[in-house]
Amino acid sequence: MTVKFDIIGRRKIWYAISLILIIASLFFMVTRGFNMGIDFTGGTIMDLRFEKTVNINDVRSVLNDYDLSNSTIQLSGDSSSSTEAQNVMIRTVDLEEQDRKEVMSALSDKLGDYQVLREEKVGATMGTELIMNAIYATIISWILIIAYVSYRFEFKFGIAAVLGLIHNVLIVLGAFALTQRQVDSSFIAALLTIIGYSINDTIVIFDRIRENLKLHFRKNGDIVELVNVSIFQTMTRSIYTVCTVLFATFSLYFFGGDTTKDFAFAMLIGFFCGAYTSIFIASPLWVTFRRFSDKRKIAKRAAEN
Repeated sequence: MTVKFDIIGRRKIWYAISLILIIASLFFMVTRGFNMGIDFTGGTIMDLRFEKTVNINDVRSVLNDYDLSNSTIQLSGDSSSSTEAQNVMIRTVDLEEQDRKEVMSALSDKLGDYQVLREEKVGATMGTELIMNAIYATIISWILIIAYVSYRFEFKFGIAAVLGLIHNVLIVLGAFALTQRQVDSSFIAALLTIIGYSINDTIVIFDRIRENLKLHFRKNGDIVELVNVSIFQTMTRSIYTVCTVLFATFSLYFFGGDTTKDFAFAMLIGFFCGAYTSIFIASPLWVTFRRFSDKRKIAKRAAEN
């Protein structure tokens, strides 16, 4: 198989692009910080029972007038459905007394009278300890990925795969810092999904490289050409997979409503990065590690002789 576009030979270009993106992401994270959601910062809960059934979109429309579009709305009660109910629980950012009264007055004027079942300020549901546990779990998962990939393939494959995952996570974090989209529990779920998706695509390419390595040593072929061929042999599969996933994610972003937009946005950025990383970062990194290892072996043999 003849490859016209040399992906591996241009790996320094891909490294430079990724380095710029990572530096920009770190810059935005440091200078702009994150817009932490009520899961992390706490907020105000308003549990209301309307005299008539109200639509969730109408409730959200009232909240949007007060820049509370990221509020969580839960419907309940005997006559509730996925879009309408009498019992409505609103969880939003911490509101001052005057602001809260204005919001509740607007709800009464536009949606009808209601009975207040509960009205209180609440603390964060995801505290510092839980965040640290999530970070520890992620690091442990990366260590286990390195161990498993090293067992199934080789250690250099494991390191390249995990560096690709870190690359994706940093870019998604940078995108959220830049756009100031809300970081909440759904964002954590999106990051974990992105990690799982990205490693799957990378392993497919690595598996093809491993298969081709047997022929490579028999024919004494070039390692750069081997990896290029392996990437293009799996390219069709990678394109079909990422397009299918992106179609579903785009649909979720544009038609899923305000509550899913931040989750879908994280998935879109992560899936794009995952497809890019598997082809242009993880595989070239393995070649770089392989060549560095080969040079050390040659130097060691020369020193011994």
